[in-house]
Amino acid sequence: MSQQVHPKENIYLIVKVIATVMFYAGIVVLVRSIEPKKLAAFAPLTFYVVIFLLYIFLRHGLLIGYLKGNAVRVTENQFPEVYRIATTQSEKLGMRKAPAIYVVQSGGLLNAFATRFFGNDFVVIYSDVLATAYEGGNKALEFIIGHELGHILRKHSTKNSLLFPSFIVPFLNQAYSRACEYTCDRIGYSLCPEGSVPGMLILAAGKHLHSKVNIDEFLRSSQEERGFWKWFAEVFSSHPNLPKRISLFMAFSGHDILDPQQPGYSRS
Repeated sequence: MSQQVHPKENIYLIVKVIATVMFYAGIVVLVRSIEPKKLAAFAPLTFYVVIFLLYIFLRHGLLIGYLKGNAVRVTENQFPEVYRIATTQSEKLGMRKAPAIYVVQSGGLLNAFATRFFGNDFVVIYSDVLATAYEGGNKALEFIIGHELGHILRKHSTKNSLLFPSFIVPFLNQAYSRACEYTCDRIGYSLCPEGSVPGMLILAAGKHLHSKVNIDEFLRSSQEERGFWKWFAEVFSSHPNLPKRISLFMAFSGHDILDPQQPGYSRS
């Protein structure tokens, strides 16, 4: 597993830990430097911080409550194919148990995500992703589930919660998130390499057109599209640009993505 963790994930994690420690150390120094009589002036600020944290907690709790009340829970008898994929992959990753998996209607959005609440892990799959996988085989779904299990295995949600103060460093959280996505891409690829590129193309072109995308042309045109705004948009993003992620998969497979004469993934 250590070979699949993207190197920058641990680097950014160390920076986040340092930033968090410095944040709390700064608060301690500030409190000690203020006269006891003046500490009361900070009571309103403390109140708003507590309210903000409570809001985040309640919003997360409402999400879990919504899933339990409205989404479809994957079980041995409900979407059994998905259940078998998640169980098998969890065992391969050495996880103690498979997370609770829910399928939720998303109004056409194509996504999946993992989260943790009160010691319990959850994977949420948007219904259109599942429908697309059923139409074209389960390989893309296997990759997507493996990717989300990677987030749980690496405890990304817990680390982000504990190191929340690191937001004081501009762009650090986004950079860490992108590195985490690369790590989970690697984990998903190790579990189902055949589903990696189709899984990404579903996100890029949607459930109806993803199978029509010319992969070489998609990657080539992305390389030609350079400039400040493309770079700037990725800096602000929690996910790497899709062509970069697909390029890594193609590199893992040993194919030159820009050489149309070399056999590789099927192309339109």
